[in-house]
Amino acid sequence: MTSDTSEAFKEGHDDQSDTIGGRIARAREAAGLTVAQAARRLGVKTSTWQGWENDRAEPRSNKLLMMAGTFSVSPTWLLTGYGDGPTEVIEDEVLILRQELRSVAQDVANAQSRLNAVLERLETFNSYHHVEPN
Repeated sequence: MTSDTSEAFKEGHDDQSDTIGGRIARAREAAGLTVAQAARRLGVKTSTWQGWENDRAEPRSNKLLMMAGTFSVSPTWLLTGYGDGPTEVIEDEVLILRQELRSVAQDVANAQSRLNAVLERLETFNSYHHVEPN
């Protein structure tokens, strides 16, 4: 790579994801798994997985393919950073925000119902007791 090319490459990637270990960690985190859970799924020791994420070792091709399938990313992305990487984090965040928005909307609707009920009680009270509004 020329220096221009390597600068463009650096700008398009964050430092942690520029290594196979960083991408493995990113895919695992996007799947919502701990290191121990991911290691168990692939049938390796936790220390082996940690070695992969810390770039002390690289998974063999069969484990890399299993990992890609488990995390719904392309093997090419795990190896190079190009191709289909994890999207679950963004999708999950959007889902969480939509659920929170629905919850807030329900809270507002409930508050409006309570407000209407209190106003109705006040009007009823006023009509029976002839209390003048302030």
